This record gives sequence, structure tokens and C-alpha cells, in this order.
Amino acid sequence: MRALAELGVRDFGENRHPESRLKAEVAHEVADAQLHFIGQLQRNKARQVARYADVIESIDREDLVEALGKLEDVTVDVTIQLSIDGDTSRGGVPLTEAESLAERILATHTLRLRGVMTVAPIDMEPEAAFAQARETSERIRTLAPDADWLSMGMSHDFHSAISQGATHLRIGEAITGKRSGQQ
Repeated sequence: MRALAELGVRDFGENRHPESRLKAEVAHEVADAQLHFIGQLQRNKARQVARYADVIESIDREDLVEALGKLEDVTVDVTIQLSIDGDTSRGGVPLTEAESLAERILATHTLRLRGVMTVAPIDMEPEAAFAQARETSERIRTLAPDADWLSMGMSHDFHSAISQGATHLRIGEAITGKRSGQQ
């Protein structure tokens, strides 16, 4: 992270709670750097993550909004995680419920809705998945014009994400390699 920061990177992401806390400490040593938490979040961990993460990109249900609404003296930037195929077991709100969740976030004074995040389903063409995310984002922007982030695309599909207007890419493996223990 320090080497990337020296090269000008200011947004860092992590999808595991314990590791994200450590990465946040490093990110906050760098001026203007932010730590984005991008993993599935349990309700009982939400407030812990909000205390060190600058952005939580995985808001996908009302109980997380409720938990984060109990924060004091903190405002957290969030994105709604979309489930393009409707399978919520991997995280994400079904597209048909995204606007309702956006309204709930907008009514919560401790949260600032920045946009949407998604991961393309394995069995779907990434460009088609990202097009659906872009369309959902456009509907949400009628409720929250400043919620213009489109966080989508990873090392293997970022070209498709860019073609659909991605503003944030999650490219880790292509830069830093696979995590220890991954094949």
C-alpha cells in the first residue's frame, strides 16, 4: 500500500473485516487516502467497520442501514451493492429493491449515498451485467443526483465496466497478485 501511495494511489479497498482495519491504519497515514470496505458486512460488525472505513461499498439491506444509523458524530460514504442476478447469497440487493434501499439510506443522517457497486455474476456477460447496474444507478440518481459512483469491474472484467461508465474499478490481483493461499 505504501508503494502504491507513493505512485499516487489514494483509494484502497479490502473485503475482509480484520484486514481492512489494518489497511485503514496504513491508508490514513497518507494524505487524502481512503479505505473502501467492499466485502459482505454482518450487522453486528457494521458499526465497527464504519469507525475506520471511509467508504462502505456493500450496503445491501435495511438492517445495515439501521445499524449504521445509530452511529454518533460520524458520517459514512456508502454505495448500494447490487445483485444483478437476484441471488443475494453472495451479497447485494435485487435490482427491483435498490430504489427503496436508496430512499432508506437518504433518510439516515449518518450515511451519504455515493452510488452503486456490483460484481458481474459468473454466468453472465460482464458488459450486460454492468449495463444493468448503470441503468439502476440512473434510476437511483433521480432520487439522489449526487450518487454518481459506479463501482464495478475487477482485474478480469474492467474493460467491460469502463465501457458502461464505471467511475471506480476494483483492481487488486492484476496489480499486487493473488493473496497468499489463493490459486
